[in-house]
Order: sequence, then C-alpha cells, then structure tokens
Amino acid sequence: MRGTIRTLRAAQWTLLGSILLCAVAGEIFGSRVRSVNPSLNYVFTTAGVAIVGIIFVVRRTLVLRSAENLVSHPDDSLTLGHWRSGYLATYALCETLALFGLIERFTGGNFQQSVPFYIGGFVLLLFFGPQAPVAA
Repeated sequence: MRGTIRTLRAAQWTLLGSILLCAVAGEIFGSRVRSVNPSLNYVFTTAGVAIVGIIFVVRRTLVLRSAENLVSHPDDSLTLGHWRSGYLATYALCETLALFGLIERFTGGNFQQSVPFYIGGFVLLLFFGPQAPVAA
C-alpha cells in the first residue's frame, strides 16, 4: 500500500508539472491570437464540465468504494488495483481538462480563454491527492 501511494503521489506531481508546462508551452508556441469560432469554445467548455462530472463519478465508483474494501481487507490485490486505477483515471481526466486549454490556445484563443482549463485541471489534480484508506 505504501509503495502504491508513493507511486500515485509521483504521478500526481509529474502531472501537476506537465500542466504548468502546457500553460507555458501554450504561451510560447501557441498561435497568435485571432478570432476563434465561438462554438469551439462552447464545445470545450461543455466537454470540460462533463469531464469534471466524470471525475466525481470515477472517484465515487472506483476510489471510494475500493477504499472501503481496503480498510477491511488491506491485502486484497484486486481491490488495490481498482483503487490505483481509479486514481490514475482521475489524474488522466484532470490532465485532459488542462489539455483543452492548450488546444484552445493553439487554435487561436487567448490566454484568458485557456486559463480556466489549466486552473481547473491543476486544482482538481492537487485536490485529489492519494490518501491511504481509513475507516469511516
């Protein structure tokens, strides 16, 4: 369990750093600001809201349910795998949210249009750090 938490924490910090790199790369390599089709912004915003909802569903179905089982059976490798997979899926979804900001920047959006995606992915990734399961 301790090794799994350490691995998840390393993945979390690596992905937090990659979100910061996405923001910097978007500013350095992004295309110059031009008029962007507003429907593209609406699509990314709608998809971003859906991803946030999916993050909470994944947490409830994989992470929290597996954590309850791990409290009573800490040796269960299958449950530990589900718990770890839930965290990794959550992290991948948070990173996807931040990548929407990078895509928006490369398609001609300005930094102010991209920053909510970066902040959303960063804050959610920071908030959902791995914690050892404890009895409720």
